Amino acid sequence: MLPPTPKVSNSELVELWVHGRSPYTQDSYRRYARRFFDHAGNKPLAEVTLMDLQAWQMSLATCSVNSQRLAIGAIKSLLSFAHKLGAISVNVGILVRSPIVKNQLAEKILTQEQVKRLIEGEANPRNRVILRMLYGAGLRVSELCGLKWRDLKARGERGQVTVFGKGGKTRAVLLSPKLWESVSQLREGRGNNEAVFCSRRGGHLCRSQVFKIVKAAAKRAGIEGNVSPHWLRHSHASHSLERGAPIHLVQKTLGHSSLQITEKYLHAQPTESSSLYLPE
Repeated sequence: MLPPTPKVSNSELVELWVHGRSPYTQDSYRRYARRFFDHAGNKPLAEVTLMDLQAWQMSLATCSVNSQRLAIGAIKSLLSFAHKLGAISVNVGILVRSPIVKNQLAEKILTQEQVKRLIEGEANPRNRVILRMLYGAGLRVSELCGLKWRDLKARGERGQVTVFGKGGKTRAVLLSPKLWESVSQLREGRGNNEAVFCSRRGGHLCRSQVFKIVKAAAKRAGIEGNVSPHWLRHSHASHSLERGAPIHLVQKTLGHSSLQITEKYLHAQPTESSSLYLPE
């Protein structure tokens, strides 16, 4: 634990906690913190008890299990941060368990044929490139939205995109010749500091608009489910492994923090099973 810290308000503590995180994460964490403090009567975090935390957890019962997990995980993170900072003497969050969520990764991996239909059914040139980048480069939606032209450069017939990813990590991803050609056609004389994917106002395209583009494309392709941009990233990982890509290369391309995360795709789409050895 760090040396004792002068008393800080809940709002000051939250800002210290979210500092340096992505804008999307900051907004989400502030929202979870605000709801928690409202439920706890806006008492100082140092006065929050285990009963306060459990009562708030019970109030989330009507939310989906995944939403509960995210909300509880955020407040546990806040309490852990405050304890390490010395703002609270006891971390009651360690006594609260997050609900166990069913692994639904296999349900979020499209087939190669579905990906083809989804991309080819998009008539808008920019939107088609967005879909191809999400799948072909395995980008997170925030990574795609943040791209500037200075992040892209030619590598012979191919291209390379430098991605500022999760956790403040930077990685370089090669683009196929066809994908590089289609991306390059969007530039039309734009400067290095301009967004690759622009909004109507000329700035960076927002996450919500990309979600709408993907959902509309999935609907046209006849794909059921709550399809999101991340489904294309999942599909990139699964399909590249199926086609023989080394697992460490997939980890590096997607920017996974550990090989264990990448290995989940092998378990989600197994090529072998003892069930195949049984008589029918």
